[in-house]
Amino acid sequence: MCYISKLAPHSTHSHILFVFLHSQTFVCVCFSSQGMAFSLQERQILGIHGLLPPKVETQDLQAILLYMASKFLHFHCRYIYLMGIQERNERLFYRVLMEDIEELMPIVYTPTVGLACTQYGHIFRRPKGLFISILDKGHIRSILDNWPETNVSAVVVTDGERILGLGDLGVYGMGIPVGKLCLYTACAGIRPEKCLPVVIDVGTDNETLLKDPLYMGLYQKRDRSQAYDDLIDEFMEAVVEKYGQDTLIQFEDFGNHNAFRFLRKYREKYCTFNDDIQGTASVALAGLLAAQRAVGKPITEHRVLFLGAGEAALGIANLIVMAMMEKGMTQAEARKKIWMFDKYGLLVNVKEMDSNQEAFVHDSPGNVQSFLDAVNIIKPTAIIGVSGAGRLFTHDVLKAMGTLNERPIIFALSNPTNKAECTAEEAYTLTNGKCLFASGSPFGPVTMGDGRVFTPGQGNNAYIFPGVALAVILSGVRHISDTVFLEAAKALAEQLTDKELEEGRLYPPLSNIREVSVQMAVKLVEYVYAKGMAFRYPEPMDKKGFVRATVWNTNYDSFLPDTYDWPGVSYSPKSN
Repeated sequence: MCYISKLAPHSTHSHILFVFLHSQTFVCVCFSSQGMAFSLQERQILGIHGLLPPKVETQDLQAILLYMASKFLHFHCRYIYLMGIQERNERLFYRVLMEDIEELMPIVYTPTVGLACTQYGHIFRRPKGLFISILDKGHIRSILDNWPETNVSAVVVTDGERILGLGDLGVYGMGIPVGKLCLYTACAGIRPEKCLPVVIDVGTDNETLLKDPLYMGLYQKRDRSQAYDDLIDEFMEAVVEKYGQDTLIQFEDFGNHNAFRFLRKYREKYCTFNDDIQGTASVALAGLLAAQRAVGKPITEHRVLFLGAGEAALGIANLIVMAMMEKGMTQAEARKKIWMFDKYGLLVNVKEMDSNQEAFVHDSPGNVQSFLDAVNIIKPTAIIGVSGAGRLFTHDVLKAMGTLNERPIIFALSNPTNKAECTAEEAYTLTNGKCLFASGSPFGPVTMGDGRVFTPGQGNNAYIFPGVALAVILSGVRHISDTVFLEAAKALAEQLTDKELEEGRLYPPLSNIREVSVQMAVKLVEYVYAKGMAFRYPEPMDKKGFVRATVWNTNYDSFLPDTYDWPGVSYSPKSN
């Protein structure tokens, strides 16, 4: 007799286990799914005793060994090593990632994931998600059926057109959904088997990739026809048909035009959000709300100048407008507080303008030929860089901000690190330590000449999307309003302590991100039930306990069967 248990790639035991019973017993287990942590009884029951060294290790010791082994590797090699551990021993991977999140997040996500995406075909070991091409049109549901897990709660999808600040990477963009969903689990405790990374391959306009024999996607120019829209429609319909109407679908790193129109098209029909627009907006607003405590000015008294006018800038700007309106300003008054400068210059009245930008187009304030001119003429209290174009917050720009403001707010949010508009050291040094600084990628502490030490804030979307996702999944929200991201920003800003603010931080330490995400989820679950957005009933009375009870932990499961006796039962017939 043969019993075959096919275990999903993200399930507890991770791989395929074949057990042949009766006359012959043979067990093939991926030992590394738990390594040498199998107990003696487990080894005996599974038929693997003698196939492992005698020592029974604890997960504590395994975590120390893993960390030490990765510590001596270069950043990029550490990424490959850690992703290999994720494939072989998922619980140990997340244990180490959670315990050293401040050090390891830059490895498994930005900035290192950017390089990993550019080299994805060179470092590919085994698939971690679904690859759907435009040639699969009409068959997406059958592809979803091939995914071993049947109870998916969250999908992160990209078409690879705008990966971080690196541009069109086609199917190599798979590294982004994989990395995002790693943070769903590490930061918010969402079970990994409930997460599905997807890349939609419709070709690429990256000539380098089209000439690369190791490229793993379609060798064709990016399809921008109606067939592309039809493919995305089919994908969305197939996901909810397979997994349910409340399945969370996060759009990631789509091109600007598609990002906005898909958000508008799907937000009232599906449970979906775009992290580049709404997640970035929420974390940036949280930084501004924290900064206003140090500046002593309400958000309504700030003037904000953006470098960049794409999806991130517009998402942040719209959420700032919502925050100002909540404080009593009209929409028109709030929009007048926000200016944008892109590669064509300051957004002022011109004939040709992206319809998404129209709300933030103003009359010309004067002769503005450069970003420095815009700073000197508009006199912003905050500048926010989301251009992805590198060091455009020049020394003169930073000095001007320091001259114009007692506490200038400077956000260099572009990723990866080499795309940031300035470094933390430049911002603090050229403003004489007066600025309130945040960046998208991490920078280390900065020591001033007078001995003052500033710890720069990292405006990482990971402060937002895991907590939002956890709340949405648990409460059964079917349509995600922008107000959810406004509440998320407030929940994040509230968790920054006065001591952390004095250190220069605008966000809580990344080392606390699990607790930050859980507390945010609690606040958001309370909010969506209060506003009638939740569809999961009965409504939990103890929402804090409800959220915390669902958080996944990294302890190993036992392979031992549940054994017990039947008390008072005789196994022999009674004699007369």
